[in-house]
Amino acid sequence: MGRYSVEDFLIQKLNSLSFDQNQQPQKSDGDILPPIVSSYNEKIRPILDAVENLRRLNITKEGIQLPSIVVVGDQSSGKSSVLESLAGISLPRGQGICTRVPLIMRLQNHPLPEPELVLEYNNKNVSTDEQHVSDAINIATEELAGTSKGIRNTPLTLLVKKNGVPDLTMVDLPGITRVPVHGQPEDIYDQIKDMIMEYIKPEETIILNVLSATVDFPTCESIRMSQSVDRTGLRTLAVVTKADKAPEGLREKVTADDVNIGLGYICVRNRINDESYEDARREEAMLFQSHPLLSKIDESMVGVPVLAQKLVQLQASIISKTLPEMLKKINEKLNSQLSELESLPKNLTSTGDAMAAFMHIISSVKESLKKILIRGEFDEYPDDKSMHCTARLVEKLNNYSKDLHECPESNHKKNFLTDEIMLMEEAKWIGLPNFMPRTAFLALLRKKVEGISSRPIQLVDDVWDYLEKVVIGVINRHSEHYYQLQRWTCRAGENMIARMREYSKKHVKEAIEMEKLTDYTCNPEYMTEYSNLMAQQSSFVELVRQGHSAANINGLGNDIEIGHLGPHMEVLNQAYDMKMRMIAYWRTVLRRLIDSIALHLQFSINNLIDRELEKEITACFTSSSFGGIESLLEESPSMAGKRAMLSRSVEVLRESKEVVSNIMDNTSRS
Repeated sequence: MGRYSVEDFLIQKLNSLSFDQNQQPQKSDGDILPPIVSSYNEKIRPILDAVENLRRLNITKEGIQLPSIVVVGDQSSGKSSVLESLAGISLPRGQGICTRVPLIMRLQNHPLPEPELVLEYNNKNVSTDEQHVSDAINIATEELAGTSKGIRNTPLTLLVKKNGVPDLTMVDLPGITRVPVHGQPEDIYDQIKDMIMEYIKPEETIILNVLSATVDFPTCESIRMSQSVDRTGLRTLAVVTKADKAPEGLREKVTADDVNIGLGYICVRNRINDESYEDARREEAMLFQSHPLLSKIDESMVGVPVLAQKLVQLQASIISKTLPEMLKKINEKLNSQLSELESLPKNLTSTGDAMAAFMHIISSVKESLKKILIRGEFDEYPDDKSMHCTARLVEKLNNYSKDLHECPESNHKKNFLTDEIMLMEEAKWIGLPNFMPRTAFLALLRKKVEGISSRPIQLVDDVWDYLEKVVIGVINRHSEHYYQLQRWTCRAGENMIARMREYSKKHVKEAIEMEKLTDYTCNPEYMTEYSNLMAQQSSFVELVRQGHSAANINGLGNDIEIGHLGPHMEVLNQAYDMKMRMIAYWRTVLRRLIDSIALHLQFSINNLIDRELEKEITACFTSSSFGGIESLLEESPSMAGKRAMLSRSVEVLRESKEVVSNIMDNTSRS
């Protein structure tokens, strides 16, 4: 004998709670019809109660779908009449949309002398009776959805305990309308559609599609919506209302099944005017037995009692199929939420905890900064290239070097010797000829250094802007779970960066001023380069004397314009000498401004990590404005919210697990 799965066992047990599919309501002595549910089995109600408990726990917010029967239909399809016939009570009627919020109808068969009706919404229970239930629903709806004619996706539960009703739980949704009436929003159709789709999309949902016999089924909007989520119709049961209004061709419509209703059709007669529900059932039975056209429809497809019986069977089946999978999903989600909750940082409850967290964060920040700013290790930020700091810093220095070498002050070919000739002519004095005045060279040097003086400052600002983002980013990453600690540590980081930025700018300004002050280098490359350039002086002067328009100078370039130099032969040799000195020396100046700033920035980064960061944080935390180490115990709003959300989720999932486990245990023992 093969082994049964849990699902197979539950299906067998729960299906035994439903009714014989061929059982039809019969007239008893005295011509009084028995209740819709003629053989109530009390074992199914605890299962429905348990599902309702899961609904109250809002388990769907945890991604766990509940087995449901959802009632949909176009406006004026007779949806309210069907529900009234099943429940034996009057629901709100009128123009426009009567159901403006999801109405969860819980029907319970009770042998009570008087029915008990309770509305549950906004964490309160409101008792009512059959005479006033419609008004009570309207009042509750206005409280939930407002006094206008709009809708709202906030459920209202109606518990009906009454003798003869089937044990069913159904969700009634607003009737579908395309044209808004006065007082309704212009997008009422979209709002209703979104609500319906939310409820009928889950695979655990049985769709009870209410259709009017007076319309063509393929044109019904409710059919289009149900087909969009249930193309094969395996989850859709159709109820055809107003059979007495359009009997012609109805049998053919429900047997042809042009719209894929996999669970079949059931035709019913709506209650008319002030008929009692007993009279309505009696008239319905006579209609389908005696009408020349309607009597030809198979008896398993007609009548409210058959509908009630079918719904109870479907309800038992869908619950039995979903319970094992639901328990599995609850366990998976519970384990996931517990794991995430346990992975959250320990909630600081003492000064010792706060101090330990503080020391750990500072140590982690320093280690991360060493890795990305000094050692060039990027394992903590493999995909974030902005945090590959050594590479980004080299890029900035390379761009700075390129900028200096390509700036106008470094273009030695443009207006060749013009500035030098002007200076030499203005620096004439009474003395021996061929002496180049040093003051002229220094004046030219100062002019060129002044022209580039903003570029090193821009580099420093750019580098420290970048370092600030890096440091604050690392601090935020390591202290994200501790709001107060993060706030004060970031403030300390910002203060430190601002102070070190000013120191770097001061250092660079001093370097620039030193370059303007005097001309000095002990680099032998200066004399080598100067000598190579001066070796070409005679040939260059001769080209000018001969009236050539261009010249080539090795080490400087080709096609240098010289046509404008003829009138200045008197000072040409001195101007050429000054130019070559400046070219050789300028390259030394640029090397110093590049190398010294690069070394200074690297030195500053090392100081930042080894001394300044911890020093600044300590100073910040010992200042009078700091509220003491105890203030670090406060969690960030986001972390506190996440911890509370996970805790609530775990509580709901644990309760839900217990509810489902109890259902399965009780069912297996039955």
